[in-house]
Amino acid sequence: MKIGELAKITQTQAETIRFYEREGLLHEPPRSEGNYRLYGSEHLERLAFIRHCRSLDMTLDEIRALLAFQDAPRENCHAINDVLDEHIEHVARRIRELRELQKELKALREQCDGVAAECGILDGLKSVNLRKAGGHGVHSVGHRRPPPQGSRAAKPSAKARG
Repeated sequence: MKIGELAKITQTQAETIRFYEREGLLHEPPRSEGNYRLYGSEHLERLAFIRHCRSLDMTLDEIRALLAFQDAPRENCHAINDVLDEHIEHVARRIRELRELQKELKALREQCDGVAAECGILDGLKSVNLRKAGGHGVHSVGHRRPPPQGSRAAKPSAKARG
């Protein structure tokens, strides 16, 4: 099957499939005489595995480690537990961070009197919090996501360049 068929079956953008190939998560498929990628059932199964891992919010490195075990079925798989335990701790850390974020947002929400010129929420959002000045969101540390569906993540926008 061609990349469009694989994309449709797995509900994955073709660019994301190519991204997984570049990252070494999906094996590069053979090509037709017309230079089209030709995917087989093994690509479909592997992409489904990757997508399921991503739905569990696993990093590409975590997925890469799991795929290495899948590719070496005779190896001892105790290290898979280590990968999962580390991910579980990451999720627990994120939950704590999200609870803190929720508290902060609730406290901010209580700052509004109903008049925009005197809005405590807007004033609070103007305040620089040095803890967050690094520009990292709650989820950004340790997790690298593929480019959003249908975007070109490699080039910063004109706004981002200044």
